[in-house]
Amino acid sequence: MQCSALRKNGHVVLKGRPCKIVEMSTSKTGKHGHAKVHLVGIDIFTGKKYEDICPSTHNMSVPVVNRQDYQLVSIEDGYLSLMDDNGETREDLKMPDTECGKEIKDKYDNDESIMVTVMKAMGEEMPVGVKSAKD
Repeated sequence: MQCSALRKNGHVVLKGRPCKIVEMSTSKTGKHGHAKVHLVGIDIFTGKKYEDICPSTHNMSVPVVNRQDYQLVSIEDGYLSLMDDNGETREDLKMPDTECGKEIKDKYDNDESIMVTVMKAMGEEMPVGVKSAKD
């Protein structure tokens, strides 16, 4: 996608990482130069800040970001056991070392029935949200 077509709160690949655009500004250059776009993005998995400046006509990669809700079945050895809507289970996601991970553990320890939102982009997956399941 062309730099000039990107929008704030959209997604873009900066320094090889999928990022959410949090700041964007355009600057005009001299007579023969191209307008430049200054992008600031936050890595959607690590929260790290990345910046890039590119010509407005330059093409940037945009990651395909998917979110899916799973029901939490159990937590074993630091891995989440999750079930999707079709009844398929997966046990390959590590408990995140984030605020979300703490919330998952607290709710699980209180025997709450919970749904975990998993975000996937560029071959990486990570639990990013948690909510109480409706029985």
